[in-house]
Amino acid sequence: MNMENKEIDTCKLLYNTERVKLYIPEYGRNVQKMVDYLKTIEDRQKRNEQARAIIKVMELLNPSVHLQEDYEHKLWDHLFIISGFDLDVDAPYPMPEPESLNERPEVVPIKNKPIKANHYGRNIESIIDLIAEKEDGEQKIAMLRSLAIYMRQQYLIWNKDTVSDETIFQDIERLSDYRIKVPEGMTLGRVDSGANFSRPGTNQQKPGRNQNRQRNNQKNFRKKQ
Repeated sequence: MNMENKEIDTCKLLYNTERVKLYIPEYGRNVQKMVDYLKTIEDRQKRNEQARAIIKVMELLNPSVHLQEDYEHKLWDHLFIISGFDLDVDAPYPMPEPESLNERPEVVPIKNKPIKANHYGRNIESIIDLIAEKEDGEQKIAMLRSLAIYMRQQYLIWNKDTVSDETIFQDIERLSDYRIKVPEGMTLGRVDSGANFSRPGTNQQKPGRNQNRQRNNQKNFRKKQ
């Protein structure tokens, strides 16, 4: 019993909370140890060679870094960070400043302008703004007509009543703050009587009588066989 206690004492488990904190946990503790050993190499040439070897290992452990622009620069930055900004090697990139890690990213401007018509959505308003900036001509008229047809479809998804072309044209002019004037005589054509404009997630038709009758006939035929 005493022998077992001695073995447990000599083989005491070391938890991660008791170890030195990793600067970048994604690379693991082995890379951290490599960098710690790298800092002890006195020969500068060997230290440079070992640093490039560690960069290759980091690249293998983090293949997604290839998706970033200038990924090699990013890897060298990570190497300096793991070293605690205490590494003297001939790197192809300068050591980043520790203060730069605490800089907040630039705020991305977000349009908080309310949507004028929810059943059309913000994308429609963006397209209308784009068309409004176009010079008058055949291309603008073609874009305007295609937009009007799409808006009619969106209108019929949320409003089952029929909608006139004039209503769609008025909506375009209103949403454009009257920067767009729909040409006189423009028509969108008739809506196919068999067209089904359903709301998202509800485009499922119930089986009709003919479908049910066909299924019953198939079942009866199988029983006779």
